[in-house]
Amino acid sequence: MALQGERILQLGTDDEILKTKGARTQVIDLRGRLVLPGLIDSHVHPGAAMTEFDHPIPEMETIQQVLDYLKARAGVLKEGEWIQLSQVFITRLREQRYPTRAELDRVAPKHPLVFATGPDASLNSLALQLSGIDRNFKITDGGPGHIEKDADGEPTGILRSCTRVIKSKASGKNPSEEDYYRRTLQLFKDYNSIGLTTVADRSADVVSIGRYQKMRDQGDLTVRLSISQNIATLGAIEKIQETIRDVAKNPLCQGDSMLRIIGIKTFLDGGMLTGSAYMREPWGVSDIYAITDPSYRGVLFIPRERLLPIVRTAIESGLQFTAHSVGDGAVHTLLDVYEEISQAKPVRQTRPCITHSNFMSKEAVEKAAKLGVVLDIQPAWLYLDTRTLVKQFGYDRLRYFQPLKSIFEAGVMVGGGSDHMQKIGSLRSINPYNPFLGMWVAITRKSKWYEGQLHPEEALTREQAIRFYTKNNAYLLFRENDIGSLEPGKLADFVVLDTDLLTCPEDEIAKTQVLHTYLNGKLVYQKNN
Repeated sequence: MALQGERILQLGTDDEILKTKGARTQVIDLRGRLVLPGLIDSHVHPGAAMTEFDHPIPEMETIQQVLDYLKARAGVLKEGEWIQLSQVFITRLREQRYPTRAELDRVAPKHPLVFATGPDASLNSLALQLSGIDRNFKITDGGPGHIEKDADGEPTGILRSCTRVIKSKASGKNPSEEDYYRRTLQLFKDYNSIGLTTVADRSADVVSIGRYQKMRDQGDLTVRLSISQNIATLGAIEKIQETIRDVAKNPLCQGDSMLRIIGIKTFLDGGMLTGSAYMREPWGVSDIYAITDPSYRGVLFIPRERLLPIVRTAIESGLQFTAHSVGDGAVHTLLDVYEEISQAKPVRQTRPCITHSNFMSKEAVEKAAKLGVVLDIQPAWLYLDTRTLVKQFGYDRLRYFQPLKSIFEAGVMVGGGSDHMQKIGSLRSINPYNPFLGMWVAITRKSKWYEGQLHPEEALTREQAIRFYTKNNAYLLFRENDIGSLEPGKLADFVVLDTDLLTCPEDEIAKTQVLHTYLNGKLVYQKNN
């Protein structure tokens, strides 16, 4: 492969490429190492860099480890200061349950305490009291959610899809803008170390976007950034539509090779990790998720009649619309909205997206193919959560859980992401953002603490798994003309690996190490010997 400036000049045999050599050409012999296009993560949250700004947070796999951590925090913080722990998901704890109100009271009786998992949480008594949540409390802001209560009508401490009603206050050190800038760049360098050259921030706010612009302008960016700007969906529809149109007017929607706004992101349902994903059939009574209502189907944040004008406005504005849609009920709701809009105008050109799209159906895959809908899926969830999901739903109901082979065969463009939410470190993070782990999961359908494979008939081939993190993601992010494959004229983003992913033993795939990462033909990471 010959490079010239930022782009690939030519590919061919050694003799063909060496003919392009000039007096100032640098020649590098990789001695047979595998070279891939720069890897792409279709879904990250770079705010993850700030998780441990104040103090390190250990890995927690049991309720006791959670309680030990919370007790230690109570010993450090002043009496009355809030203790908050987020995104330690109950599906990933050995006991597969929330810590109880009594357990939280015992380790921190004099501190209001919140154990939050996305929009759901478990609170201790003091946190409930300070938030005004008692047996008579009602949600009055028009938003979704409910308060779990015991047989006597008292709050159990578990809140569903309404952590917004908690009146918590931040404790510990407050990071400066310089801290945000420095730690975000540290995260981007770590992305480079595992071969990532492009990522999509799938829920960026205005402040983060401004920070990315500064990084680009100062030449500090070492990853390409595609942005889905977060849009709140409570309040007047007209105001929401105005906000969407304002996003479309941002010059960054034209962008450049390093930074571009591609669309907007909203949240359509809850999560499978918290028991609030919106399903077509009831979840079922559950000790794991503390579900007592046999008819409970999860939470749909945006009713269909509100979702329709929001999506239509995004598509008419030329923006890619995507929504956090985990349950099959949410996936079908969004697909139906895309289909209704397409009856007046094709939606394919804006590459409408479904983010997560974990629970699907044969019909959903077919409809996505027909409409030109793209999917943003994270294998880390299959890896970390299969044990709990099989216990909750049974093996058969998970037939179309991340049905990657069916999606590929239907011609739907699907890209691989991580949904990286917290911590720096590709395997210690929540969720792990190591793309080779993601490839291994997509190829094997194996998961942590679970014997066997989850519907191996939906496994990808090795070649498909590579496309999942390269060419397909380039299309999802409107960058297929510049990156995603090694071709003359494309930008010289590529990685050199220590492992041949196409021929190595299957379990070696997840252990792959990156030796070099290049962005625009320049070395941005080199593994130390």
